[in-house]
Amino acid sequence: MGDKPASTATIPAPQVHDRRKGAGPGGLVLAKPPVRKLAKDLGVDLSTLTGSGPLGSITREDVQQAASGSVAEPIAVPSVATSAASFGADREQRIPVKGVRKLTAENMSRSAFTAPHVTEFLTVDVTRAMKALDRLRGRLEWRDVRVSPLLLVAKAVLLAVKRHPMVNSTWAGDEIVVKEYVNLGIAAATERGLIVPNVKDAGRLSLRELADALTDLVQTAKSGRTSPADMSGGTLTITNVGVFGVDTGTPILPPGESAILAFGAVREMPWVHKGKVKARQVTTLGLSFDHRIIDGELGSKFLRDIGDFLADPEAALLAWT
Repeated sequence: MGDKPASTATIPAPQVHDRRKGAGPGGLVLAKPPVRKLAKDLGVDLSTLTGSGPLGSITREDVQQAASGSVAEPIAVPSVATSAASFGADREQRIPVKGVRKLTAENMSRSAFTAPHVTEFLTVDVTRAMKALDRLRGRLEWRDVRVSPLLLVAKAVLLAVKRHPMVNSTWAGDEIVVKEYVNLGIAAATERGLIVPNVKDAGRLSLRELADALTDLVQTAKSGRTSPADMSGGTLTITNVGVFGVDTGTPILPPGESAILAFGAVREMPWVHKGKVKARQVTTLGLSFDHRIIDGELGSKFLRDIGDFLADPEAALLAWT
């Protein structure tokens, strides 16, 4: 569970729309009237933005990120010399809050105090899922592919979204915007702080394409080469706290998203299985969601479906697809 991503094959390029500067046919900027008004209020020039919405349209999140100064150069990982602790005579170190860390703090604070968070937890026996991963790794065509439990969690989330589309939505004040596409965010800890790049239109990828995309996303983040475009337009996020040996958590929603899933460590634990206590592979999921959009019933059903998939992914794939 805690293994770091290995090298990965090139992602088979999924079909995407031209998103250069939000331009549609004839060079027009694609943006809804509320987005145009927001841009005008914030003093943002829409023609300079890269749209992350359908057909390259510009979204509210694109405008807000531009207004907050998040459109910048790709994130560079600092050298060891600059990141090493340096204490003064008072045995204290003062680190300026700027760049990625400052933007993350501002986004998380805004989200925490504007969206009413609710968090639910579910503990799941994932023994069958771990065995399924072993069988997948053993297949000839998958031997050079990085296969981790995160792959199955991501697939579970994508399939659960199809069953509960409202989870993949944004609160826009006077309307709720439900999105057919899923830009799946993966929270990644880097030396510069937490970033959340996303896999564009992840629901359209095959399992193999999804595996390659996740590996490339994490490796790019760790090397400090994530671009602003890779971090814009996320619709739903997974934070894999299990890689740090943590069981679960209560994650804060990324701005503009209505749900985020915390995936905890997979541990061997005593578990009642078929009437007997046995050693089984178990994990705990934590789902935070915006209660303005997702009520307890919807959040519970969404989390339950993710858990059902992880408990028996092969059966779920047969039943749901």
